[in-house]
Amino acid sequence: MAESRCGLLCSECKYREIMKCAGCTAIKKPFWGKSCPIKSCCESKGKAHCGKCDRFPCKQLHEFAYDPAVGNEGERIQQCQDWADE
Repeated sequence: MAESRCGLLCSECKYREIMKCAGCTAIKKPFWGKSCPIKSCCESKGKAHCGKCDRFPCKQLHEFAYDPAVGNEGERIQQCQDWADE
């Protein structure tokens, strides 16, 4: 079952308890900013997560997954693929 739109494992996120975050699949507005472009994109297309999109993995997800500040060396992309294969 998908925990996020981008492949982040919310169950392993250090901010989950600190910020009382239920994960982007359960919240309207993320605690980290006005919006999340990945969340917005998935929801506008009616997709549970990026792995369900016909453009997967798109440039936006790739840049996010490899961003030095918030990325995880592409693990999010693989997680979305794993969820899509379930």
